[in-house]
Amino acid sequence: MCIDVSIHRTKVGEALKNPRDAFLPAFFPRLFAAFWVVVLIGALALSCVLGIAFIAPAISHGQNVNHADGTIVSIGTGRNFVLLTATGQRLSFQCGTNCRASLGHMQRHEAEHAHTDVYYIAGSNNMLMALDVD
Repeated sequence: MCIDVSIHRTKVGEALKNPRDAFLPAFFPRLFAAFWVVVLIGALALSCVLGIAFIAPAISHGQNVNHADGTIVSIGTGRNFVLLTATGQRLSFQCGTNCRASLGHMQRHEAEHAHTDVYYIAGSNNMLMALDVD
């Protein structure tokens, strides 16, 4: 017994459509929507990451914290160091007990001439007190 599956019942005057032709017109809008969902999720994730990167230093260090970046050119006694900024300015920092930096990490930055971010507060006599060195 053989059944012909290609026979479709239709109303009078209605044309038969091949089911394979209906796939592509239905597929592209879904693909387009999926693309924009991925773009939307990516944009939201990027804005969250950048927002957190922007406000994280103020949250972790307080409101009166300044930022400097450059390369460490010398390390003195007790984790005190000199930072050379991109403008050529040399800033001397004291790294006290509240400083979140290990001597080994700072020495690696000095040896590799790695980019270093320093969060600091200006103390008395214009002394720069480093709070975080990374």
